[in-house]
Amino acid sequence: MASAHSTAFPPTEPLSLQTGRLPWRKTFIALSVPNFRLWTIGNLLAMTAGWTQRIAQDWLVLELTGSATAVGITVAMQFAPMLFFGLFGGVIADRYSKRMLMVITQSLFAVLSLGLAALALLGIVEAWHVFAIAFATGLVTVVDNPARQVIVTELVGQRNLRNAISINSSVFQLAGMIGPAIAGVLLLTVGAGPAFAINGLACLIVIVMLGMLRTDRMSRVAPSPRARGQLREGLRYAVAKPTIIFPVILIAVFAVFGLTMPVILASYADDVFQVGPGGYGLFNSMVAAGALTGALLSTRRASIRLRTIVIGVGVTGLLQVVAGLMPSITLFSACLVTVGLASLLFLTASNTLVQMSSNISIRGRVMSLYVLVLLGGQAIGGPLMGVVIEKFGAHAGMVVSGGVPALAAGVVAIVLARRGQLRLRVQSGRPFVSIAPRN
Repeated sequence: MASAHSTAFPPTEPLSLQTGRLPWRKTFIALSVPNFRLWTIGNLLAMTAGWTQRIAQDWLVLELTGSATAVGITVAMQFAPMLFFGLFGGVIADRYSKRMLMVITQSLFAVLSLGLAALALLGIVEAWHVFAIAFATGLVTVVDNPARQVIVTELVGQRNLRNAISINSSVFQLAGMIGPAIAGVLLLTVGAGPAFAINGLACLIVIVMLGMLRTDRMSRVAPSPRARGQLREGLRYAVAKPTIIFPVILIAVFAVFGLTMPVILASYADDVFQVGPGGYGLFNSMVAAGALTGALLSTRRASIRLRTIVIGVGVTGLLQVVAGLMPSITLFSACLVTVGLASLLFLTASNTLVQMSSNISIRGRVMSLYVLVLLGGQAIGGPLMGVVIEKFGAHAGMVVSGGVPALAAGVVAIVLARRGQLRLRVQSGRPFVSIAPRN
């Protein structure tokens, strides 16, 4: 007898996707869809302002406390809600209109950002204020992030979804390059308050742009009806698919150790190279410059396989280890570019593979699990890496942040090989070493 689970969620049907490598003139083919084009403009604005606030927020806490651990706590406050409540966000995203949910979340983001701006501009801000607002922002993100992930399908449909996901990643990384630079200038000239105000105003503009979307041209997904056990269904579905669960495991490890870069880079800027907030913004921009390159390259990717993620995590981790050993600011900055490039290639691949592997009716819950480990892992990793840095130094922190994910990638590769799904192949030519399906 078929289980309720298998009846409700049959195997994912083949999707009408763009296959093969796109010609150069169609690198951004998803932008030919007017709704997605408008969404992308608003997303770039929102992400740039969000990065500006995050960098200013971390540096403000460092100024107020002088503690890398306090910066880690700020990261934890912002991402802890996702760790504890993230799966509920996926259930909400599957039940309600994604556009409506984002109007609500952007409104709340605006209130929180403008409130923090007022505290900073009045000169009465304290570290606990930042912690509290970061936590409240994290609560809103619980709903905003899965809705943001799934709405892309409604905007572009299935055929160009892979290209749209890559463009979204490119936008995020372009914002990650521009935002920290803006934050660095603001911190050097007028302080953190205006950075928070800019983010609040950007959220209000995004609400207007969401209202401009043509709903009649969206591929609306029928909402999931209320039912008992929907969280368990989502988890069972994810665990049953190797193309979902193994990327989620690797992302979880990388989030705890590898994505705590703001904590590490703040210490490099303050203690190692002593370049202040401008240098902190520069370091983040170097990571984002590499990541933007990786995101653009990902739009050219012809296919995505599980081995892409396994190799990507391992390479990114090793590059972070190398960065941790660099003795000069020039070499360190150059390594940050390569770290950003490698990390974005595998992050985009993992996001795409997980979405493509999940049935549309349960995709909100699957992506909430993905976002839970991606953001929730940083809630654990922020304070953890802050302690490592304070006890052993920034160089050791960078080595640990890359070494552990690289080790995890090796373990997953061995597990997959033992299960008969992958084998290591050494050959002449390029690539010299590759992981391939076992015959």
